[in-house]
Amino acid sequence: MRAFAVGAAIVAAIALAGCATPPQTPSAPEVVAAPQQGVLLARDDEFAVVLAGPGETLNILAQRYLGDQNKRWWITEFNGIEEVRPGQTVFIPLKPVNPTGVYANGFVTVPILCYHRFGPRGSQLAVTPAAFEAQMEYLARNGYHVLPLARVLAFLERGEPIPRKSVVLTIDDGYRSTFEVAFPVLRKYGFPATVFLYSDFVGAPDALTWAQMKEMEASGLVSIQPHSKTHANLTLRLPGETDAKYRDRVRAEVDTPIRLIQDRLAVQSIAYAFPYGDVNEIVVDLLKKQGVRLGVTVTPGGNGFFAYPFMLRRSMVFGGDSIDAFKSKLATFSQAPAR
Repeated sequence: MRAFAVGAAIVAAIALAGCATPPQTPSAPEVVAAPQQGVLLARDDEFAVVLAGPGETLNILAQRYLGDQNKRWWITEFNGIEEVRPGQTVFIPLKPVNPTGVYANGFVTVPILCYHRFGPRGSQLAVTPAAFEAQMEYLARNGYHVLPLARVLAFLERGEPIPRKSVVLTIDDGYRSTFEVAFPVLRKYGFPATVFLYSDFVGAPDALTWAQMKEMEASGLVSIQPHSKTHANLTLRLPGETDAKYRDRVRAEVDTPIRLIQDRLAVQSIAYAFPYGDVNEIVVDLLKKQGVRLGVTVTPGGNGFFAYPFMLRRSMVFGGDSIDAFKSKLATFSQAPAR
């Protein structure tokens, strides 16, 4: 960051701001005042330096100077603060400071969590409602930014910055418990999630209905994306299957759920979850022809700015995971090896 020739100006502005504040009358009734705009101390193409006014918040500053209150994390991360006090000097980056998230000691990674179903501990893949609530509460209380999967696409393709503590939620298969258990919790915390649906499952007693999926989509929190037609492993060939028949079968596994999601929900598919996490070049080629731009596996770990978009890592969340086991899957930074 270039140095600002504003030392004297900052001191003078602070003094004037203090003089401009009228004394409080002790006998006056308590009135909640509207936020008072602070003093702009300096500004160039890269930064604004602001003396925060009474009642101003980071959301207000982000909206005023960045045009989007959701960019408050630009301010919090640069200044190392979570709240702002009246009279506090705040540096506001007007452009992304480090869009790739690379630092001298490592780089930012985005963990993508993979859930399947919710309910009693009947199987390893069933997460209890209490456990899911506790996990989402942990994210909310500890400053994690839950991002839609589309933000990861923008991060990888266009270098759009993401918060340092970012995480993505995905739910595979399309079980009804996604709507009955997970969706109310997601709404409670305002967390987005992607549901990967294998289309032959729709109509089963334990499956989501199209009406439920439409309601979740309408909330703006949930995106329905394809997870194949039959949940077959797309890299395994059937006995005696020719190259042509294999390609036709895989094409149906790719095209059918994409078409159904478009027809029933008017949703364009941008991501695809590979059954069992397995993929090959034939599958990727077919996905690209359908306009899909991301593919997710079940290889655990985080995703840096250099991650191959069609082999993104995901960490599965199991029913037996303790909160400590859950926390271990939230690796949002990859430490550089010591020299």
